[in-house]
Amino acid sequence: MFAPIARRAVLRSAPRVVARRTFASEAPTATHKSATEAYHARNAAMEAHAAQTSDLWRKVSYYVCIPGIIVCGVWTYQVESEHKAHIEHEKHEHGGELPEVPAYDYLNKRTKPFPWGMNSLFWNAEANKDMTES
Repeated sequence: MFAPIARRAVLRSAPRVVARRTFASEAPTATHKSATEAYHARNAAMEAHAAQTSDLWRKVSYYVCIPGIIVCGVWTYQVESEHKAHIEHEKHEHGGELPEVPAYDYLNKRTKPFPWGMNSLFWNAEANKDMTES
């Protein structure tokens, strides 16, 4: 009964006994040197790849993103300037005030007031309709 268990234990531990362990005080073998060289070569290749990739994204940031932000900013400024000029023209045509917005049933629908009143939290008198008058 104990023979199969003992045999199995011996067979399991045999590879561990056969495998020779190296210590720091021992001279490295040829396979150890080649494994170390392969590790250092792989590490150097990864560092070179990381340097190339970071350089690529630095160039993308400087030569694509920053000019893109500037172009979009200029375009937005022009559109908003035209919109402001149009609003001023509308005010000038109607005696200094904007024309009344149609009171459609589906616009600015309030079933109950907000805790701070009928207007939204970010209400602006120049841009939004005053809902306290409704």
